[in-house]
Amino acid sequence: MMTGLVLSACSGADDESPATSTPSPSGSATASASETPSGTTTPSATETETDAPPPEFATVDEADRPFAVEEVGAYDSPWALEFLPGTEQLLITTITGEMILRDLDGGREVDVEGLPDPVVAGQGGLGDIVVGPDFEDDRTVYLSWVEAGEGGTGAVIGRATLEESGDQASLQNLEVIWEQQPKASGDGHFSHRLAFSPDGEYLFVSSGDRQEMTPAQDLGSGLGKIMRLTPDGQPAPDNPFADEGGVSAEIWSYGHRNPLGLAFAPDGTLWASEMGPQGGDELNRIEEGGNYGWPEASNGSHYEGEEIPDHTDDDGFNSPEAWWTPSVSPAGLMIYDGEMFPDYSGDALIGALSGQALVHVDLDGDQAVAGEIYPMGNRIRDVAQAPDGSIWVLEDAGGANLLRLTPASD
Repeated sequence: MMTGLVLSACSGADDESPATSTPSPSGSATASASETPSGTTTPSATETETDAPPPEFATVDEADRPFAVEEVGAYDSPWALEFLPGTEQLLITTITGEMILRDLDGGREVDVEGLPDPVVAGQGGLGDIVVGPDFEDDRTVYLSWVEAGEGGTGAVIGRATLEESGDQASLQNLEVIWEQQPKASGDGHFSHRLAFSPDGEYLFVSSGDRQEMTPAQDLGSGLGKIMRLTPDGQPAPDNPFADEGGVSAEIWSYGHRNPLGLAFAPDGTLWASEMGPQGGDELNRIEEGGNYGWPEASNGSHYEGEEIPDHTDDDGFNSPEAWWTPSVSPAGLMIYDGEMFPDYSGDALIGALSGQALVHVDLDGDQAVAGEIYPMGNRIRDVAQAPDGSIWVLEDAGGANLLRLTPASD
């Protein structure tokens, strides 16, 4: 089942660049969009096996939001945040190459040393940070960044031990365990989001198409894919194209453009939020060997105005479970499993960059069936769940706020 909704469009081909657009007040998104005057956004009647009308996504005014917002910090060009199990701490990365170890209460912040020297250009720089499956025992963390090499630039994944002593913290024994192949010119669509499977056996990595489009359909290229690796960066032995060897052996799914969110639901389903072209942003349920269509199918259009065939039931591609036209520029994704917001249990929360919003998508098993849009007034880069069940939201660009969301008082 696919659903569509409307927010503001991206501002040009660099769909991660800062934008000043604001959410549309209402509307619906189909191949031929129509607007509604009620202040809600109505998804498209998309390709499903029934003719039942799709659910409605409501744009919620600030006064009616189910959460209170507290500013708990500010950072320059942050990219990701990760809570550290068994501690009262979190890590924050910035695209410019910094990592901050912070106490939850903000009483102490430490600049982490021993970081790589990333290529900082366009959408490139220091990226994601996740803890290893045995972090409480071995303090292992995984991080992504962009490096230069033969052919241009590309994302890499590194593994290190987070050491802490007094007011100092550092990454020790940092080693590169995976490289995006091939490297390419330009500075966009690296993606490089990370997520461990719930059992900790596999590391999933999103690898963008580097704005080259056609490699996304090429199983001999590592671009436009989601990879499934062992914790040491090797291809998982039972991947769908393991027999092909080389980069093909790393591939779990393909036909992706720029997946900037990657998260597992409590039931073990992997979801990815993905930036489309001019329109056609997606929330995808990721399946083994699935082909998600890019650039052969999309509910958006090329920036030059050239049309792309929409997803249909019989096109042979995996269709998105939810999609947005015009674009919201979806970034970080989390699936909520805490107790503080029981209405969000098992649901997706997505940061929207050009949409300047937090998007709630109600997940029902393998389908996206409803949700709300919460305009936030700023671009939202990442979202994560704290140990106490509160929701922490990271704004984008210089002077970006770190926000803590808790239930609104009656």
